Amino acid sequence: MSPYRLVDSSDQPVRWINDFLDAQYLRNLSIRSLRSYGFDLLNFVRWWFRGVRRPSLSILNELRLLDYVRYQLENEPKPSPPTVNHRLVVVRSLYRFYYQKEVPRTRASVQSRYKRRSPMGIGRASTAIAGLRLRQPRKVVIPLQPDEVSRFWSSFRTFRDFSLVGLMLFNGLRSHETIQIRLDDLRISEGQIFVHGKGNRQRALPLADEIIRVVTRYLEFERPASDSPFLFLSLKGQRRGQSMTPAGLRSLFRHHRRATQTISAHPHRFRHTFGTDMIRAGVSVPALMRLMGHSQIHTTMLYVELSPQDVWREYHRAVENRAQALAQLRSASLHE
Repeated sequence: MSPYRLVDSSDQPVRWINDFLDAQYLRNLSIRSLRSYGFDLLNFVRWWFRGVRRPSLSILNELRLLDYVRYQLENEPKPSPPTVNHRLVVVRSLYRFYYQKEVPRTRASVQSRYKRRSPMGIGRASTAIAGLRLRQPRKVVIPLQPDEVSRFWSSFRTFRDFSLVGLMLFNGLRSHETIQIRLDDLRISEGQIFVHGKGNRQRALPLADEIIRVVTRYLEFERPASDSPFLFLSLKGQRRGQSMTPAGLRSLFRHHRRATQTISAHPHRFRHTFGTDMIRAGVSVPALMRLMGHSQIHTTMLYVELSPQDVWREYHRAVENRAQALAQLRSASLHE
């Protein structure tokens, strides 16, 4: 059974939601995904039950989903477009689970025309009916600057913390991937580590010599004696010897951001820095896709697009080259 359950105002289980969550658990969805599904459906159910006692899901259609989107955007805190779109995806998945078909369209549904032809240009234009979806702002990957990395890195005092941040910076790990590393995922003698990513997909990654050194010293000198299978443990307080939590990792980063005045030093920004550095170093897109554990190549392609800093750097380089070329041209003309 799913570890996340929904209950109503009378503390009674919302069975039709919980059955769906149980099915996703059987599909081997990660705990983080189940938690996300649970909170998305909690938001939907709170709207769905407004003024009506347990309305049937069978009356759901795209027009009612439009009302649901309007409700979200008119109330605080206003969710971001990606959040709204993810909630719509989960609700549609819930509907398909019970009725084995898509949420019914209405005349108000969005219709878009596209041409589907063969490579020879033969074929007839088709009409596609797309469900409601908010337009999402285009993502721009902005890595940390070298001085920001250096300043943040120099504030750490324990091998555990160096290891945590180092795995994000040298291997591009997500924060939850980092704290979920187990002792038996380490292959120090082989110079590699096994990482469990989204969708419980596992990937093997090489370890840089710097990371091997700090992880080895953490294991030898700092890691508390514990039965925990996880690599990273709390070093002090009541949780000493227990596995590090997402809240503990957030607290660690928050403390060091304040201490170093490095406001951009969030865990995922280190992952972005890794991806950008790899592209700049000439790593191929398929290789980077494998290293970062992306399931879609378009996600990896975000790192190929130049950041504003890269654009400005290229601009200034071009201006300097042009100025040097003009100076050489003038010098040559004067000597003729």
